Amino acid sequence: MARAKKAPTSFEGRRFSRELLSLPSNKALYKNVLMNDLAAETSTLIGYVDQISVAPGQSISCMVSCSSPSYEATLVRLIDKDPEGTQEFREQVVPSSTNRTYAGRIQTIHSGSYVIVEHRATLAFKSGITLQAWIFPTTPGKCMQGIITKCIRSLGVGYGLMLDENGCLSLSVALESEPAQCVKTQRCVRAGSWYFVAATLNLSAATARLWQWPCSNWKDDPTRAESEQTIKCGGFRDSDDCLCIGAFLNERERRPIMCGHFNGKIDRPRLIDRALDAGEIKSLSGGADPAVFGDSLLGDWDFSIGIQSNRVDDRSRHAHHGIAVNMPARGVTGYNWHGEMFSRYQDAPHTYGAIHFHDDDLEDAAWKEDFAFRVAEDLESGIYAVHLIAENRDFHIPYIVRSRKPGANTSVLFLAPTFSWQAYTNFNEINNRFNLESNESSPWLWEDHFIAAHPELGVSLYDLHSDGSTPFYASRLRPNLSGGPSYIYAPLASPHLLAADLSITGWLRANGHAFDVIADEDLHREGHHLLERYRVVITGAHPEYWSAPMLDGLEGFLAGGGNLMYLGGNGLYWVTSVHPTRPVIEVRRVLGTGLTRAPDGELYHSTTGELGGIWRARGRAPQRLLGVGFCAQGGAPGSPYFREKASFDPRVAFIFEGIGPDEPIGNFGLCTGAAAGFEIDHRDNRLGSPENTLLLASSRDHDDSYWHVVEETTIPGIHECGRRSPNIQAHMTYYEHPGGGAVFSTGSIAWSGALSHNRYQNNVARITENVLRKFAQR
Repeated sequence: MARAKKAPTSFEGRRFSRELLSLPSNKALYKNVLMNDLAAETSTLIGYVDQISVAPGQSISCMVSCSSPSYEATLVRLIDKDPEGTQEFREQVVPSSTNRTYAGRIQTIHSGSYVIVEHRATLAFKSGITLQAWIFPTTPGKCMQGIITKCIRSLGVGYGLMLDENGCLSLSVALESEPAQCVKTQRCVRAGSWYFVAATLNLSAATARLWQWPCSNWKDDPTRAESEQTIKCGGFRDSDDCLCIGAFLNERERRPIMCGHFNGKIDRPRLIDRALDAGEIKSLSGGADPAVFGDSLLGDWDFSIGIQSNRVDDRSRHAHHGIAVNMPARGVTGYNWHGEMFSRYQDAPHTYGAIHFHDDDLEDAAWKEDFAFRVAEDLESGIYAVHLIAENRDFHIPYIVRSRKPGANTSVLFLAPTFSWQAYTNFNEINNRFNLESNESSPWLWEDHFIAAHPELGVSLYDLHSDGSTPFYASRLRPNLSGGPSYIYAPLASPHLLAADLSITGWLRANGHAFDVIADEDLHREGHHLLERYRVVITGAHPEYWSAPMLDGLEGFLAGGGNLMYLGGNGLYWVTSVHPTRPVIEVRRVLGTGLTRAPDGELYHSTTGELGGIWRARGRAPQRLLGVGFCAQGGAPGSPYFREKASFDPRVAFIFEGIGPDEPIGNFGLCTGAAAGFEIDHRDNRLGSPENTLLLASSRDHDDSYWHVVEETTIPGIHECGRRSPNIQAHMTYYEHPGGGAVFSTGSIAWSGALSHNRYQNNVARITENVLRKFAQR
């Protein structure tokens, strides 16, 4: 079904997470936060489901935001890209009582991370207070940003240590019979530098003081500041709201809204129930233990504890523990980090006492359910979607239906690369600082415009946060505008992700092959015990993100005699961790080729503690299992393959039945116009390609937009690109595994896009068919 390309208008908004609403004393106060507050939004139809993979008999919840009065929802099975070569796709309606009209409503997304501490009477102070922390601001001057706050600013109650609109340290306090008073340093902090900051309020002396000390040793640093100001006396107007670290509360239309999100790191925030003197402040700046203040220490939050969770521990006697909302980055270097690139937070936790907050972090959109449905007991395994239609817009929410009895009806399994789908969620192509060479005849689609206009959708692992830092986490509990069946990677005018994978499942259906489908999550949880029920496992076009349990599962499958068809490129590449209780993946890029890079010292995953980067750097290069591994990437045009000498070996004669000795293989296709393109892999015995790996075919003469991946080069230069480098080739390979099975690899993302050419009647489809038929009989 064709879709309109109209770009929707922008919307904004903030809302609390489910963790906040679970705090018992705040439920009543904040229950209205979930109400819709942006009814003026137009031309919006997006949604998501709570499960990516379900078995027959299980239920799925569907969350929708629709600006129209109503919309239609229809369950469909996604078939394939149009084999006539257009960019449209085909789907098949699944009969269900779910298929009907629903009332539309706008549901807002509220990004931005912070720590929230439930209100308790023990957080109140008497005659004075001290707030102290180390901060590493990344966007000072962007807006007012909370550091430690317990207030609703618009109501003039409570207190807060903040950076003001100019990036100056500020203390805001609310006194009885007076407007909220604000004391500032009048000097803007510097982005990308650590500061010791503190503020004291002494009601009996009617004074407020601020300390803004850079941690660097620059002489006469212009950002160093201290300030003392007399305040108007009066009793303090306390707030019975939660305490926030990294944000503050405001009120809009009589509802509390979390705003003022801090961009940057905060380390060791503290709250003390009296105004410390200058000597005590200096002692704290030198690392003194605040425990000496006894019961006066109201809060001493240590972010180095519980890094793998969302819990924030208070080391004071009052145990004012908090919750980190929206997955701010943990396991990050603090103000006292010693500077070793590969240091582990497990070995020196006191140097990892910081959390990096971002105003565009998002873990869970936390929308209300619009409808739920139960998957029919007799539904065939495959890739399905909830198809939403309203006025001039439609939207697909994909999900996978597993087999009720895995392997009972087929020996073929398609492993959907759902972690790749998740990593690319809402990839902002328009604003990205790097893109492959664009095809000017392919305009940006409405999804691209929508993503660029709506940062609250959360960033992908290919973007940068608004402060320029690297994203580590990607959640699937949010709308995914990069994940639909018609998604086009605009710079190449090519289908990508799910849209490319449908070319493989469409080819399977067109050739009458029964097959089951599972998600990466399924393999991660169940390992080879799930795979061993099949003879053949087929990968998607871009199976880039693999966890250690997934690799172990594939190794076990091959060791047990299984056969693998790797029909993609850049596979088994990034070390990927999966949060143990939440549908969030973590990737920290290092020593590999990517659009972002984890900072030095922040290479270990907060969710599992394992070293991030590429599997190659951890002794598990993709060549060891696939025979090939990532070597180059580029744009359009791609290139065809040509047979190599080994393709005439009698052992692989079955692969080339019906293929001429000199004919180009795949000089056509939906992706880059050829079968070898976009991202390509090659054989390399030094990285573990088995010695018996046969090089069957190679691509040639790639366009100069193709460059070696960074881990393949030592000195960059034009000799490393396109035709100038003899090593920029996609390799088609085959080897027989000692376990009894075999591995066939194409080493190209573009391979899948060539399958449907001429209605699946072509040499790419023929080779793939030859391999599958042989493997299914082994």
